[in-house]
Amino acid sequence: MSDSRSKAVRKRALGVFQLFAGLVLLAGAAQAGSDWPRVVYSEDGTPISYEVHGSGEPTLVFVHGWSCDLRYWRAQVRHFSRNHKVVTVDLAGHGHSGLQRESYSMSAFGEDVRAVIEAVGSDDVVLIGHSMGGPVVAETAQLLPDRVRGLIGVDTFQNLEEEVTQEGMDEWLAPFKSDFRERASQFVASMFVPETDESLRDWVIADMSAAPPDVAMSAMEHLLKDTMTGEARQVFDGLEIPVVTINADLWPTNVEANRRHMHSFDAVLMQGTDHFLHMARPEAFNTQLAEVIAQLTNSDSPRND
Repeated sequence: MSDSRSKAVRKRALGVFQLFAGLVLLAGAAQAGSDWPRVVYSEDGTPISYEVHGSGEPTLVFVHGWSCDLRYWRAQVRHFSRNHKVVTVDLAGHGHSGLQRESYSMSAFGEDVRAVIEAVGSDDVVLIGHSMGGPVVAETAQLLPDRVRGLIGVDTFQNLEEEVTQEGMDEWLAPFKSDFRERASQFVASMFVPETDESLRDWVIADMSAAPPDVAMSAMEHLLKDTMTGEARQVFDGLEIPVVTINADLWPTNVEANRRHMHSFDAVLMQGTDHFLHMARPEAFNTQLAEVIAQLTNSDSPRND
């Protein structure tokens, strides 16, 4: 076969493949009833992947925890996109977002979420953050005070007055630096209770322990340093919006300590579940979350002016 004929055959084959792939994507989008992932650039130029589902205000922005990604909110996307615009975000270094950042701080993550909210164009937002996502959404709220109605933490903000020393931080991080995958697996396993579905537990352990070690270690170091320096408390200075957490009873939540540093704080405790309560017990969690959202929507929030 001549070179010109061979090129023509390859071109036709490529055209057929592209047409087929396009039809598959369209069919998938129609079946899912949602938008495909989008990309926006954070302040430092890192591409941030996010998804938008449904419609209705306030917009609910879900932010995952350490070494997780937007897939961890599947059960909430299906439930809440019936009545709300639901936005899920892959923070930098997670999921399908960029990996070029050198330092994965909570403030930089907050910029990621701000970029997504501005790209979506929502002016009435409830920020929902799981675990590390709690401090991240607090950073975002400082950046967009006129758009954020309230913060909802998911098993986070257990105690803003917790003390961390440099020695304690170094001791905690050492096993991760020695063998990240092994130590991360042990760490994540400790976040579950025996009643949690075994397949869910195994998937989360395998997924989180496969995170890029450089990203995970940087984020963990910043979390601990923010606690040690007081930044974890100071981020709430001047933030006059309600904060509510839906926490498991796996670890104690010090409500009074948090109230000394927040304009308004309340906690809902779910009994007998674990750190991933939104995945382990999605129906019960979604019921609690819907109640908290309703409280924020009907409160005397500045967003109701």
